[in-house]
Amino acid sequence: MKRRNFIKNIGLGSAAAAFTVGQGIEALAADKIESNPFNLDYAPHFGMFKGHSGDDLVDQLKFMADQGFRSLEDNGLLGRSVEDQNRIGQTLEQLGMRMGVFVVDGGDNWKVSLTTGKQEFIDNFVNTCKRSVEAAKRVNATWATVVPGFFERRLPLGVQTGHVIEALKRGAEIFEPHGLVMVLEPLSDTPELFLRHSDQSFAICKAVGSPSCKILYDIYHMQRNEGNLIPNMELCWDEIAYIQIGDNPGRKEPGTGEINYQNVFKYIDEKGYKGILGMEHGNTLRGKEGEQALIAAYRKADQFK
Repeated sequence: MKRRNFIKNIGLGSAAAAFTVGQGIEALAADKIESNPFNLDYAPHFGMFKGHSGDDLVDQLKFMADQGFRSLEDNGLLGRSVEDQNRIGQTLEQLGMRMGVFVVDGGDNWKVSLTTGKQEFIDNFVNTCKRSVEAAKRVNATWATVVPGFFERRLPLGVQTGHVIEALKRGAEIFEPHGLVMVLEPLSDTPELFLRHSDQSFAICKAVGSPSCKILYDIYHMQRNEGNLIPNMELCWDEIAYIQIGDNPGRKEPGTGEINYQNVFKYIDEKGYKGILGMEHGNTLRGKEGEQALIAAYRKADQFK
């Protein structure tokens, strides 16, 4: 599955708005986890703060911790060397940080799909789940993202759904003994994707019937596909194990689009959520200025108490 490249070129109008958000960030940027923590556990990804920390993975993690972030999200973990995976895991432990999701990436699953029921795709998925267990051990991960792939238009929808459920049962059998959770992510990137809605994901998780098969509720995608965010989260809450963030339109930091993130975060906090919220979005501004604006945006959205 080739994850989308969501960091886009920035327009002047958005840049001006983000600059306003970023004013006064200099004092906030020096806060440490222990002295000024966020109310919720937001997880940046590698590359988000390269302007301040450079290219080295360890230096980037240290900068994240210095700003008060307590977790990391790394979609591309499976593509990293064992050496880098070990460095990430060791550094997270030293900094007292958690590992968020990585992607169970077994190839171009945007087009090859578990909906087909074909053995070659099931075998590839199962083998990638096994590799994911080993990678998860190195970084002490709990969650791994799974996307079933595209529709198979030559099959009835119910048959496709059945194929996906059976494949996910195979994945759950691999993950359960290790306490790992695959989180299904409904997406909005193209209508060709099979998994697109929270209620659909809820029904599939119930059918799989495993603590190792839950929902990744990406607020950006769900705003695009169905809206009504808080009521829909409430309906599916029992199956939501992981949350991701991105404002809409634009898929940038909170406060740059139409979503009232203070209200959404307040709801999540009141539900007693102790998991990670992955910052799967781009920065509105480039360089250090954009990174400072991003941190300020999270400080503002996090002020819901």
